[in-house]
Amino acid sequence: MQISFSKHGNVTVMHVVGEVDSSNYTEVIVRAQAVYDDGSRNLLLDLGKVPYVSSAGLMAFHTIARIFAGHSIQGKEGSRPVFRSINPKEDASARERFKLLNPQAPVEQVLDVIGLKQFFEIHTDLDTGVKSFA
Repeated sequence: MQISFSKHGNVTVMHVVGEVDSSNYTEVIVRAQAVYDDGSRNLLLDLGKVPYVSSAGLMAFHTIARIFAGHSIQGKEGSRPVFRSINPKEDASARERFKLLNPQAPVEQVLDVIGLKQFFEIHTDLDTGVKSFA
């Protein structure tokens, strides 16, 4: 898996290439946390070159959404990060700061089956995705 970033006004686009699964989902979270820590507050996750997302990858997406909503995922000092299930009321602000771009058909199907397609805002072109943060 490869991760790169581009900046479009006040939106950071996180470009991921390759599968997102249990072998690398923490890297996705860590890299997103790093751009948040550097001041980015709007993240568009480009999934156009991601052919597969496991349940760990889906958890990573939710965790990133919580990061960009300003929620800490850090556990007690020295412990593992805190993950929890989606709460539509508490996590509504997460949808304003984290959106998905171009999920491939198999990934979009998984998002739909799990119910995340209704939770995350999904865009099919970069310009529309970037403008949706305004």
